[in-house]
Amino acid sequence: MANADALVSAFTTLLVTVDPPGLAPLFLGLTQGMSAPQRRQVAIRGSAIAFGILTVFALFGASILGALGISMGAFRIAGGLMLFAIAFEMIFEKRQERKEKTTDTAITKDHIHNLAVFPLAIPLIAGPGAISATVLIGGTLDGWIGRLQLISVIGVVLALVLLSLAIAQPLNHFLGVTGRALLTRLLGVLLAALSVQFVVDGVKSAFV
Repeated sequence: MANADALVSAFTTLLVTVDPPGLAPLFLGLTQGMSAPQRRQVAIRGSAIAFGILTVFALFGASILGALGISMGAFRIAGGLMLFAIAFEMIFEKRQERKEKTTDTAITKDHIHNLAVFPLAIPLIAGPGAISATVLIGGTLDGWIGRLQLISVIGVVLALVLLSLAIAQPLNHFLGVTGRALLTRLLGVLLAALSVQFVVDGVKSAFV
């Protein structure tokens, strides 16, 4: 069973990595021309699929690494560096540009009924950063109780994602360009600190 600090750290890491407020304008772009019920259906389906993906990695991520001969220490270092790269993109507004390009590509190549799967569930919600963070956090929690706690944290984060998508239009209007830029940079700084901690823990685990 994880202590409160570990659960708060897990929640913060996943929340910052997934970035629900940042998904709002992308979701509006993806679902342009849809009715409110259609948007709601896409949001629910996309969030549910993303929850399923992250749950699988929460339960079996460590086993997959073990089967590949990758130690948790090595993955913490690699995952921490990857999350730091995402944080760097957030601070310098590169991540939103990349996601917007992904969104534009998907609109031209994918049928509208598949938007919930790609690119909403993958890679906008359950992207490489969120998957890496889930596996990293899972490696710090012991036993099935710890895994269940992590799944609960994932559920809370995805519920916030669903809420953000449900109120995407007013949220996007409320934050505006300046608000989104400020929030993204603040979250990026926080994620950078968390990613460095993962690297430090990985070095300790691998070499101590």
